[in-house]
Amino acid sequence: MKNESPAFLLNDVLKATHGTLISGKPGTTFYGISTDSRSVERGNLFVALKGDIYNGHDFAGAVLKKGAAGILIHDDEKISNLRADKNFAVIKVDDTLYALGDLAHDWRKNFSIPVIGLTGSSGKTTTKEMVSSIIGRKKIILKTEGNLNNLVGLPQTIFKLNANHEIMILEMGTNTRGEIKRLTQIAKPTIGLITNVGPAHLEGFGSMDTVRKEKGDLFLHMPSSGVAVINLDDEAVTKASEKWHGKKVTFSMSPNADVTVRDIEKNGVKGVHFNLVMDGMAQKVEMKITGLHHIYNAMAAAAVAFAAGMDMKTIAEGLTAFRPFSGRMEIIKLRNGAFLLDDSYNANPASVREALMTLKDLKTNHNGFVFLGDMLELGAQTDEMHRRIGMLIGTIGVNALFLQGDFSKITAAGAQEGGLSPENIFFLSDQDNCVDYLKEHLKKGDWILVKGSRRMKMERVAAKICDNFCPDKTNGDVGTIH
Repeated sequence: MKNESPAFLLNDVLKATHGTLISGKPGTTFYGISTDSRSVERGNLFVALKGDIYNGHDFAGAVLKKGAAGILIHDDEKISNLRADKNFAVIKVDDTLYALGDLAHDWRKNFSIPVIGLTGSSGKTTTKEMVSSIIGRKKIILKTEGNLNNLVGLPQTIFKLNANHEIMILEMGTNTRGEIKRLTQIAKPTIGLITNVGPAHLEGFGSMDTVRKEKGDLFLHMPSSGVAVINLDDEAVTKASEKWHGKKVTFSMSPNADVTVRDIEKNGVKGVHFNLVMDGMAQKVEMKITGLHHIYNAMAAAAVAFAAGMDMKTIAEGLTAFRPFSGRMEIIKLRNGAFLLDDSYNANPASVREALMTLKDLKTNHNGFVFLGDMLELGAQTDEMHRRIGMLIGTIGVNALFLQGDFSKITAAGAQEGGLSPENIFFLSDQDNCVDYLKEHLKKGDWILVKGSRRMKMERVAAKICDNFCPDKTNGDVGTIH
């Protein structure tokens, strides 16, 4: 499939962004939109964004030399010297980030294909990949890659949309009030999903009620002709959906939903199987996943796919084919027959609870070891959230707890309150020490969980464990089961 760059006429850019032409030729055409001066290509329109530690206006001269056809700015004083080049278009707008979204929205309007927008406090990426695994079996999809789910990343995905694509699947992230509203305005999704509402990014939102309102903006600002996919088991999601009066597809563990599951059977490291029930029909599904939260993700993905017109057989096949990816509930079998549950990609209180309960289920009567980094961006609730997680750790029967971060002592105090002996709590000032401990205590059938917020870089701990305990790498295989 050819990856075509979007083409914008100068007049169309001015109209979409409400911009003012400072200099340049009126008939200019831009081929592709860039926000990174390092990867600007000839003919691009460069959007000069301003961040906390960078300012795109500072690279105006560099993008001109690389052959960019123009630049979108909001500070014309910083680039006054560019006006001398009559072939280089300089367009001034009030806000370049907002204008980037306007351009993406303008491009999205060229396509009448279904657009899936999904958000939630946890499970967004996994659910997106499950949806992609299902719909990708029948249609040519465009989906969010990596962490491009914000006001800069989402437009970059939309700009990749071309005539070959039959459906677009967009993940929407937020840590500031108003972002979901704006992302929804840009993407205009025809199918919307809120996976759940939990205590994530409370530092930016202040309260769970604000988190609910922020996520609920997806339903508030979707086109009324769309379909809202609703988690009936999440009270905050159902409340957020009250103002949605369009078509709905619901999912729940209870049988009164459009999509549900029954006869769940857990098979340890092999995964889980269950009967998926939709529209009065049941289909057996076997998945290489662990944890109740992943079954919720599977129901959510099935409901989205159902809303997109997928049949039961395709949905079941897509879920069966799905595999967790690196750092997200990835199970790795170690050299001595123990297992690493690598969930190091990110963490909030809800996802940590789910990971800990999954560890409890998996380890059965074997030993469990937890490596936990701080949960960040929790604001005033930081101490209490860490204390509660510590208490949970103390009650599920782990043998040792290794902590990293500024809130480690609070987590440790909670763990002791939950019953974990202080002599089994360690602080990760030296990763070699934890490896030595594992070499002495880790046995066949034991389980290690690694988890923490993104900035804690707990993947380094997982890598250290793999370096010392994983089988020798062969063709990239490090013993990953699923």
